[in-house]
Amino acid sequence: MATLLLSSCGNKPAVLEIDLNQNWTFKKVQDTLWNKATVPGTVHTDLIDIGEIPNPYYRLNEHDLQWIDKENWEYKTLIKVSKEVLAKERIELHFSGLDTYSKIYLNDSLILQTDNMFRNYTVEVKPLLQLGDNRIHILLESPINKGLEKYDALGYKIPVSDNDLSKIGKVEGEKQVSIFTRKAGYHFGWDWGPRLVTSGIWRPIKLRSYNHHKIDDLFIQQEAIGEKANLTAHIELSATEINDKSKIEILVNDSIVKTQEVALEVGKNNFNIPFEIENPQLWWPNGMGAQVLYTIEAQVVSDSYVDKKAHKIGLRTIELVREPDAIGASFFFKVNGHPVFMKGANYIPQDVFLPRAKQAEYEHILSSAKEANMNMLRVWGGGIYEDDMFYQMCDEKGLLVWQDFMFACAMFPGDPSFLDNVRQEAIDNVKRLRNHTSIALWCGNNEILSAWENWGWKNQVAQEQSKPIADTIWKAYDDIFHKILPEVVQEFNNSRAYWPSSPGSDFGKKESLEKGDAHYWMVWWGKEPFDKYTTEIPRFMSEYGFQSFPELSTVEKYTQPKDHDIYSEVMTSHQRSSIGNVTIEEYMLRHYKKPKDFASFLYVSQLLQAHGVNVGIEAHRRNRERCMGSLYWQINDCWPVASWSSIDYYGKWKALQYKAKKSFKNFLISNEDKADRLNVFIVSDSLKSINAKLKIRLLDFEGNELNQWEEEVVVAPNTSQQYVTLLKNDFLKGKDSENILLHEALYVGDKIQTENIHYLSPFKQLDFPDPELSFTVKENPDVFEVTLNTKKLAKDVFLSSGFIANFSDNYFDMLPNTQKTVTIKKTKREDLESFKSKLSILTLTDSFTD
Repeated sequence: MATLLLSSCGNKPAVLEIDLNQNWTFKKVQDTLWNKATVPGTVHTDLIDIGEIPNPYYRLNEHDLQWIDKENWEYKTLIKVSKEVLAKERIELHFSGLDTYSKIYLNDSLILQTDNMFRNYTVEVKPLLQLGDNRIHILLESPINKGLEKYDALGYKIPVSDNDLSKIGKVEGEKQVSIFTRKAGYHFGWDWGPRLVTSGIWRPIKLRSYNHHKIDDLFIQQEAIGEKANLTAHIELSATEINDKSKIEILVNDSIVKTQEVALEVGKNNFNIPFEIENPQLWWPNGMGAQVLYTIEAQVVSDSYVDKKAHKIGLRTIELVREPDAIGASFFFKVNGHPVFMKGANYIPQDVFLPRAKQAEYEHILSSAKEANMNMLRVWGGGIYEDDMFYQMCDEKGLLVWQDFMFACAMFPGDPSFLDNVRQEAIDNVKRLRNHTSIALWCGNNEILSAWENWGWKNQVAQEQSKPIADTIWKAYDDIFHKILPEVVQEFNNSRAYWPSSPGSDFGKKESLEKGDAHYWMVWWGKEPFDKYTTEIPRFMSEYGFQSFPELSTVEKYTQPKDHDIYSEVMTSHQRSSIGNVTIEEYMLRHYKKPKDFASFLYVSQLLQAHGVNVGIEAHRRNRERCMGSLYWQINDCWPVASWSSIDYYGKWKALQYKAKKSFKNFLISNEDKADRLNVFIVSDSLKSINAKLKIRLLDFEGNELNQWEEEVVVAPNTSQQYVTLLKNDFLKGKDSENILLHEALYVGDKIQTENIHYLSPFKQLDFPDPELSFTVKENPDVFEVTLNTKKLAKDVFLSSGFIANFSDNYFDMLPNTQKTVTIKKTKREDLESFKSKLSILTLTDSFTD
């Protein structure tokens, strides 16, 4: 039980808040035995904890657990309330995340019913509280049964993508009911995720009590930046008494910069307090400058009570530039007055069971993004509005956020109650997140416009149901994405742009390569070659990608040895793309020799993914006068699976993550490979020009230099330029392209700023020698250090250790007669001998038999 106490010192704190996270129990409604529960948590994780169900991610266990979402569940706890708390003028319960259909009782009185996982709810409860023990009882109703009720009552069918895995979910009639519930879409399945429809108290419940007044919301709006930064603190406040002699203080980094007297009225109060910051330091995206954050606090003092609220704010301007041009219309972000090429990935929730993602998991994914030279992540619309710590870390790491509202790959109902629910959801989340410097864009939905216009949904509904039904479904779309959501953004966060649908070319207009943003999936779904990335270039690429398997150490965590075939039942179940494993194999045999065994197949699949996506990254960056963003699908996983991710569920970097780190550097050498020539580009995302030397060497795989070329260059800032054209006949001088490579390096003084290795024939045609690779290992205080030496070309060197940590570099090429040292963090559990015993090193030549 939680005991609530009041403290006093000087001006008394107006508000007392406590998490109600202790001593919860739960059960299935028809059961009699109550079991220990964790709050925040989910029904599934609580069942795991008490040993009622096995790990849902292991082998085929997911399929046997579909009964859980058809049941109703209940949770309860007691809170002990003291005389001091009961004496407070106002006492309220605040629910920041209930998943999803709930009825909440306090001392047997129904105080709240909820139907939206994404909203927060506050209820005044003082009249119902009593001295001592107070009972909170929460009934969570089955989202499937509630969805079926709404599905059957509607009278027509709303289109939903096959990502709603109703067959796996064993839903009556395989009805797709996900759209009727304001709940994370991916819980119902996706083409990279399992079908595990959770219920639970997924975010904290707090008991708040206060006297006199409470700050409900603080929004720091930036007005202008020059020699001073002009800002406004928008304060929403609840008061229980009139007081004409109240005071608001604005503090910046603990120093008072503004004091203003105000009059409080009973009920809701709104104040707009302008203030200034002298000599402002700007916040910059990762790779462009520092991420300076100011702590801005508002204190409201009234009748000897004080309440305060603070946010960390970065000072910067950001705008989405959409202007007509010779191609069509631009689509790029300008930060602090400078066009910025957005480098990054799409982000999904880190687990199906959301409370499992703790600070360490957030830190790992977002630090990995920063380390990989990313400056933007897209929070995709089939997941959740992320935890506050996600955005705070993005603020700190310079990662801008393209924020989708939570709608993806489905049309939605349009009845008044649903639309009002959506409006309140949008208000809650825009207000919660708008203080974060990282928020760059609000986007209405993921791929719904494309589905309606391009996937055949509009015509299908008109033909199979009726034109009036199609019009009704479209009106719901229009109401949500062209009216409600942009109105909320305009009212509560008008300094950020709103974009209705990704991809799209304008409001209600389907995607185009000439305007707006694009999702290019003809590579993968259309089986087109990777080279298509070099010709299908949009104004902003917000989705594209290719799948791979996780490494063997990860696969071993959810399989048994008998499952180690990509077409086994278990491996097929941990692959949710309808064309998945077959497509990986098809593309692999286009580019590589056939791997000799299962482990080699996993390894080569990652090389394939890294190669394919890198073709896209470099094409987008080379063509930045047309395309100003490259966000691949996707950076992370929500369970162990074959997917498009560059970091697997257990945090292991795949080859793609290492490749992206190199390809997203501020300076990039990239080649446009034509039949008779090679056009060499240098791309710069730096805001400063550099004087450099570009040196190109033609080497054979033994290390012999066959030709070279060099030139002094001035690399212009924030541009992509072609600096060299090499005619292949002249440069190769008749050499066999199957055992040679080009090494390109940009030198600033004696230091290599960036480098690139370019092969002149497909990988499967290259005649790789035995690299004669050797290595030594030593132990330092915090890391193990592996030093590799190779006599001949070593292609795609892969180190595996069985450790949780990642190597400082991996899946890299080593030129002949070179040395490279990589490190990996160690823990107290490992010593040098155990590390050596687990260390494995292989190259591409080890993955196949001649």
